[in-house]
Amino acid sequence: TLKKYPDGAPFKLSSERGHVVLLDVWATWCEPCRDSLPLYSDMQKEFAPRGFKVLALNVDADPTQIPKFLAESKVQLDVVLDPNAEYAENTLKVKVMPTALLIDRTGKVRSVHEGFAEEFFSRYMTEVSELLDEPVDGVKKK
Repeated sequence: TLKKYPDGAPFKLSSERGHVVLLDVWATWCEPCRDSLPLYSDMQKEFAPRGFKVLALNVDADPTQIPKFLAESKVQLDVVLDPNAEYAENTLKVKVMPTALLIDRTGKVRSVHEGFAEEFFSRYMTEVSELLDEPVDGVKKK
């Protein structure tokens, strides 16, 4: 089961329905994550008013490295714990670190991006913007 960080409260991805979500599967030992997470943090600041949220799904067996990682990378995101990567591997079928899943407002995974390089970022921005523009209940968002 997934848990919120740092309080350990149970977390269900379905609680984010209504938002466009970028679910980023990461670990403290993952070097590309040091590049991707700060950019996702900036993306959330830009798109949050339109109903966008980034969730950082951490798969470290030992969560004690998370505070140091977040402080060093200056990331301010909601972190969810998947301590043995069971959810990431079994439910999401993640094979590469990091992997970003873009999820629409209905909870459907619309795209999966394995690995990270800065040149991918503008495409992610476009995809998020398009998902945010999709009609909700037949009503187009302004």
